[in-house]
Amino acid sequence: MKTVMVAGATGLVGSHALRQALAHPQVARVVAPTRRALPSHPKLLNPVVDFERLPEQAEWWAVNAVVCTIGTTMKAAGSREAFYRVDHDLPLRVAQCALRQGAQAFAFNSALGADLRSRVFYSRTKGEVERDLLALGYPSLTLVRPGLIGGDRLEQRPLERLSIGLTQALRPLLPARWRVVPAEAIARTLLEAALVATPGVRVVMSEDIA
Repeated sequence: MKTVMVAGATGLVGSHALRQALAHPQVARVVAPTRRALPSHPKLLNPVVDFERLPEQAEWWAVNAVVCTIGTTMKAAGSREAFYRVDHDLPLRVAQCALRQGAQAFAFNSALGADLRSRVFYSRTKGEVERDLLALGYPSLTLVRPGLIGGDRLEQRPLERLSIGLTQALRPLLPARWRVVPAEAIARTLLEAALVATPGVRVVMSEDIA
């Protein structure tokens, strides 16, 4: 039985990861730090935190594994600097805090096209956070790179919704890598990677998410 942290538990993929972790027979406790309180559950520890001022020495960082789905959009962030703080700095800080208190596995929801050398700011940011997570030296690190993510979001993303609609319509003609991936499948892949904790570094591409 393991204690698993779900960081980003109020987002589309994170909310699925939270539900799956709470229902998983191998999970004894789920730690989900959030900005606002979540519904209570017997297995859930829900620290309400300010992510700009994370309590880095809190006892609840002591988990076996972390599923990290923290991320935003440029529109929601408002600037490149704010986007970078959320999509790069926050996942890295979570990884550091958990590792210091003994976490052995980290499963990160990255993105298709993550590349340090990309001219696209989004893809380059994802490449940089992957690089910096690698440098931490987790015994088990899984980088999951989905393409378009299917599911119902609380926030409105018109362009993403249009892209998903077009992709679904063209699905029979598209390579597997470019098809829409259900959020619950991504969450399942992340959670299983965190629980199995295969030693070393593993990259799961969009077409391999099941």
